[in-house]
Parts: sequence; C-alpha cells; structure tokens
Amino acid sequence: MKHDRGEGPGGPVLAVEGLWKSYHGAPVLRGIDLSVEAHEVVCLIGASGSGKSTLLRCVNLLETVDDGTIHLDGVEITDVRADPDDVRKRMGIVFQAFNLFPHMTVLDNITLAPRKVHGVARPEAEERARELLDRFGLADKAGAYPDRLSGGQQQRVAIIRALAVRPRLMLLDEVTSALDPELVTEVLGVIRELKAGGMTMILTTHEMGFCREIADTVCFLDGGVLLERGTPEEIFTDPREPRTREFLKSVLDARRI
Repeated sequence: MKHDRGEGPGGPVLAVEGLWKSYHGAPVLRGIDLSVEAHEVVCLIGASGSGKSTLLRCVNLLETVDDGTIHLDGVEITDVRADPDDVRKRMGIVFQAFNLFPHMTVLDNITLAPRKVHGVARPEAEERARELLDRFGLADKAGAYPDRLSGGQQQRVAIIRALAVRPRLMLLDEVTSALDPELVTEVLGVIRELKAGGMTMILTTHEMGFCREIADTVCFLDGGVLLERGTPEEIFTDPREPRTREFLKSVLDARRI
C-alpha cells in the first residue's frame, strides 16, 4: 500500500479524492472530494438517492470504487494491495438496520468482533463491552437477546458493537430512520456523547436540527455530486447553492405538516 501522502498525525484521518462509483453504468457518485480531520463530525445531507449511503459504503470498502482514491491516515486503502478486512478493523459502521445476530446475547454480539477479528481475549473483550453498556445505559441488557430490546436499545447496542473495536473512524448511516420518533432521542444522545469524547465521525441523517447541532461540517449531496459544504451556520442560514436552499426548504416544510 502507498504511504506517499504524509498524512497521519496532524493530517486528515480520511481523504477522498475524485471518487466515482456507478451501478450498471449509471453514476451514483461523481467525483467526490472529502477530507475529515481528527475529532471532526461530518454530516452528509441530501435527498434519498443522492449517494450518501454509497459514499459511506465506499469508504468502508463494502463497495469497489470506479475511479479516485481514499486514504485513511495517509495510506491509500483503495490500492489493489490493500486488505479490505484489515482496513475495516479500523472503522466502525452502523446502518439503519441494526444487523444484530438474533441468536446471540447483547454481550456476545458486542464481543464477537474483538475476539474473532482482533484477537482480544474473552475476559478483556467482555470487560470493555460491559463498560460501554454501562456508559450508554444498557448495563442490565448484557444477557438479553435482541428481540427483547426496543428499537432504540437495539440501535444503541449496534453502536456499542462498533465502538468495541476502538475504531479510528465511525460511519453512521441513517441510524435513526428505522426508529419510532420517541426512540430517536436516546440514539441521538449516544452520538452526542461520542462527539463529546472526540470521536471522528461521518454520518448521514435526515434529522436537520440534530445535524445543525452536532456537525462541524455539513456536506450537501445532490445527484452524486458534493454540491456544497460548510459550517452548519453557513449551510442552514445562508446556503450558496439554489439546490441546497430548495432541499432545506422542502425538508423543513415537510416537518411542519
């Protein structure tokens, strides 16, 4: 793998340059450039189908890219010699579907990757898991099975499972969209705590108020193009692009109905 960019300590955690991705000849991502600094929270917003989830899947190497590069701490992870499994050890990704193993307890779900992928001894993995469960208000659920948990609790477990491997970067893909409104708050609280702890994160969300609160940088994707980026104040108060203004107006009008 290439180590020629010189990032790492003091450089961006993630650098995406000229990223293209198509499905069956139809472009989904069109020349995306994105840089994420250590401890930065980047929110991706845009209509469904704009490419937000695909971008996260490319960063995690769940999708192959057609053109462009992705660097993690200065190392090109899109290099053909890169080991995707090794790269994924350094990232946590959480989807809108919880993807918990139904036949495993909460504790076993959380400790599986540390033990099987990272080689952590069971006692150490379980100690870490219990610390995280306690931190996020689920200490009494270690022995429960996923079907005994609410949707909000399942999503918190999914986030804890990703945190258990001590990731360099967290990717959160619409983690509240499958939840009933009253359960959204508890999951957003977890993300707030992650930000307070300095976790580097990229998240996609339709929760505009939360995005404005949590993000350091907001990126608006439209038709696979990163059309505009800026601080929450810039994007939500005075966006430059007419398409950004149109999108935000439609989202906010829908919330008033």
